[in-house]
Amino acid sequence: MNADTFFVIGLALGVLSIPAVVSAISNGDRPRIATITLMIAGGMIVYAITNKPGGYPIESIPRVVSSVIQGVT
Repeated sequence: MNADTFFVIGLALGVLSIPAVVSAISNGDRPRIATITLMIAGGMIVYAITNKPGGYPIESIPRVVSSVIQGVT
């Protein structure tokens, strides 16, 4: 997998784990699994940013996401 794929998977995991964290906190539980998932997502994003020369400027993120999705389909 290339850095773009790690970046997009990390973004998806991060976005999907935020509602799980909020739900666990609102129920009075500890968000253990959601926090671990959020840390894995952060690690994937950091790995992708460090392995891509020049990183990911904010304006290029939609292009990266669409290119990874097009590569999968």
